[in-house]
Amino acid sequence: MCYYFLMFVIGAAGHVDHGKSTLVEALTGIDPDRLAAEKERGLTIDLGFAWMTIPGHQDISIIDVPGHERFVNNMLAGVGGIDMAMLVVAADESVMPQTREHLAILELLGISPAVVAITKSDLVDGELAELVEAEVEDLLEGTGLEGARCIRVSAATGRGLTDLTEAIAATLSDATQRRDIGRPRLPVDRSFTMTGFGTVVTGTLIDGPLGVGDEVELAVSGARSRIRGIQSHREAAESVMPGSRAAVNLTGIAQDAIERGEVLTRPGLLRPTESMDVRLKVLKDIPRPLRHNMHVTVHTGSAETVGRLRLLEADSARPGDWTWAQLKLDARVAVARGDRFVIRSNQSTLGGGSIVDAHAPRHRRRHDPLLRMLNILESGSVREVLSVCADRHGPVDLASLAAMVELSPEQTASELEEMELAGEVVAIETGASRTYIGAAGWDRIAADARRSVSAHHRRFPARRGEPKEELRSRLRLSPALFGPVLERLVATGMLVAAGPAVRTPDHVPSLSADEQDQADRFLTALREADPYSPPTDNLPGEDILDMLEDLGLVVRAGDAVVFSAGAFDRMTEAVRAYTQEHGSITVADVRDLFGTSRKYALALLEHLDRCRITRRVGDARVMREAT
Repeated sequence: MCYYFLMFVIGAAGHVDHGKSTLVEALTGIDPDRLAAEKERGLTIDLGFAWMTIPGHQDISIIDVPGHERFVNNMLAGVGGIDMAMLVVAADESVMPQTREHLAILELLGISPAVVAITKSDLVDGELAELVEAEVEDLLEGTGLEGARCIRVSAATGRGLTDLTEAIAATLSDATQRRDIGRPRLPVDRSFTMTGFGTVVTGTLIDGPLGVGDEVELAVSGARSRIRGIQSHREAAESVMPGSRAAVNLTGIAQDAIERGEVLTRPGLLRPTESMDVRLKVLKDIPRPLRHNMHVTVHTGSAETVGRLRLLEADSARPGDWTWAQLKLDARVAVARGDRFVIRSNQSTLGGGSIVDAHAPRHRRRHDPLLRMLNILESGSVREVLSVCADRHGPVDLASLAAMVELSPEQTASELEEMELAGEVVAIETGASRTYIGAAGWDRIAADARRSVSAHHRRFPARRGEPKEELRSRLRLSPALFGPVLERLVATGMLVAAGPAVRTPDHVPSLSADEQDQADRFLTALREADPYSPPTDNLPGEDILDMLEDLGLVVRAGDAVVFSAGAFDRMTEAVRAYTQEHGSITVADVRDLFGTSRKYALALLEHLDRCRITRRVGDARVMREAT
């Protein structure tokens, strides 16, 4: 079950020098500009943070993002975690380039609840302020922010601040509340060291709670840590819920080992990726179409990396287009299905959208089945999405599937149980846990396995089957997963286990004329020789010996010791009788019993040990059933 929490983060966005930081300080009493260079230049360079209490709500956080075009990358690191936008437009300048770009970014990230603050209203007359409001309304028309209330304010005089606070409260009443699906993620937008405490990371928590004492992982680097302490709005907390701005004190990890873009989560919940399938919206006002395989800068969460844009439907995407694409990244990021992203190039925003598969394989372009699959991932039912994910990535564990479909592990397990009964997924037991694969994916594994074993039979008709390790390698399965998969293939009659090999049910080893001649000569030599001291030179090849053994004609007791099946049975019975009478038997006893040499006696006893007929005790053997 998903639980939702009344905790919100507002992002103050807009053009440089339109008064965002001054307005935030007037609303909250907190100066969001924390860097010395920002205070010296009067210019926001990096993310700033503040908070305030809104009537009817808990404390809300405010992120002040840079407005200058050179710092849009910093703006993107903070705006992804907000629930509502406060678009700031100065009354004495009206709509400017970064106003438009910030608005476009808010749309691409799916952030629609908003208010507009017309700042510096004390510097213009009423007629000009009305003109600015009209320009803003025209700008917002047709966007997700259309209909947002415009409030004239002045941080210098305090005019309109109460109205703005009330507008924020009213807008937040309709905002989508943060969910808890048991998968806490804190995209790190800042890390620093506090004297006496150590490393601290900050970010906006989503998808689940974090608490003091929790074991955590930095998903990109894989580094593990434990939470020593948590602060929210500079107040110590035992735990924080989704939607909270949080500062998390970590143990046992250096601050310089953590970069912006990391994601703090619980161990094993989030797997980093370098390839993701996305639904891409191209901005309508970019100067030229996007090209297949062009380099772009990708922003998602607090992460920023360079990558290639692989267009899946055509060689180009025109301004205003929606299209399917794949992003191949130069550096790993920790994201989940449903996360938003923005792409930029040459300090210009090109487009963005949502991630539909965070761990995408390479695809055939212009492939209708692929496009249908991506459409299901974007808008299909939970069961349809689960089926595609299990088929595409399976065998896959429950936690990973839950992350792919944005559900709690409990909800996902319940859905999978029904799907398993309906034959839509196959569950494979791997030790104490289970992994899942879609029915179509399982059929492919079974077909690939049969195809591989059948091909081996054609190449080597005399052999008993394909070695298990060779089949595992061809199926590209881990040793832990291959065992249960093979057991299921054998249980369903698809394959037959033949010692260290695997064969198809209808396979009968066959020899060529020359191989049959070698086998006949060897069997004749065995019959003519002392049965307890068979020849050890001029042995036929491994394939022939395997076949003769499978047919029950010989027993391979050692590398060069091959007994006829009849001789082996007589020797085994004689050893059994001797030990029953004397309690044990030695190599010397076997040698004297059969009038053979130590080499044959030792090979026989070691083979009986491997067959679990005898058991070695010191220099002697006893029968296993006697123990």
